[in-house]
Amino acid sequence: MTRDAVIVDVEQLRAALESSEPPLLLDVRWALGQTDGHARYLDAHLPGAVFVDLDTELAGPASPQEGRHPLPDLAAFEAAARRWGVSGERPVVAYDAVGGTSAARVWWLLRWAGVREVRLLDGGLAAWTDAGLPLEAGSVTPEPGDVVLVPGALPTIDADQAAAWDGSLLDARAAERYAGDVEPVDPRAGHIPGARSAPTTGNNDAAGTFLSDAALRERFASVEGPVAVYCGSGVTAAHEVAALASIGIDAALYPGSWSQWSNDPARPVETGKAATPV
Repeated sequence: MTRDAVIVDVEQLRAALESSEPPLLLDVRWALGQTDGHARYLDAHLPGAVFVDLDTELAGPASPQEGRHPLPDLAAFEAAARRWGVSGERPVVAYDAVGGTSAARVWWLLRWAGVREVRLLDGGLAAWTDAGLPLEAGSVTPEPGDVVLVPGALPTIDADQAAAWDGSLLDARAAERYAGDVEPVDPRAGHIPGARSAPTTGNNDAAGTFLSDAALRERFASVEGPVAVYCGSGVTAAHEVAALASIGIDAALYPGSWSQWSNDPARPVETGKAATPV
């Protein structure tokens, strides 16, 4: 992939929405520990945007065995995508209010399921409003789509593969969670042995937009071999997969991530700061 295949900026999106074939907009207003995403969406969202519920539509039921956000059942996910209006070759643009770190989940899932024209709005809601562009309130009910989803277009790994990964295994959580200094959600603190710390937040600048291609290439210059990424539950790791894809690096996602790994007492855990963080 290239940057243009992953990211769209505000001016590009504004022009596309005024064209004869406007993209479908998906609002993924979610953040860890927050449950008011839908209420925030109802208050104000990009015109025509459809709300996507990350916990119920972009994940299967949570469990210690599968993690906090396992991949959704394919039939249920296809039904949700059709409900949002995903259809044929119509482009899709997803956004959020947290620098793309939750919208990346729907970007990854749709790409994984074979939808090719999916991009993230660079800077999300803040970039749109900073440009002085309008918002609207209330719910949007789109025309149902007819997309047929086929999984496997993007690679995944499981816990056994993560344990034996022969390449760069990147931990996209905050550095203090990687080190095991804090663990606010999962049962054990630390990281998968051999993983390198590469916090998702390092993909963005202070405004919440993706770093330039040059800056991303510099950030990931030391990444070697096949690349895989995990985080707490497979959500923010998708943002790192997107950042890597934007500079032409393919990366597999470990969907179960730390929430699955740390719930298995047979899995070893390392603590301490990364010797060579990304």
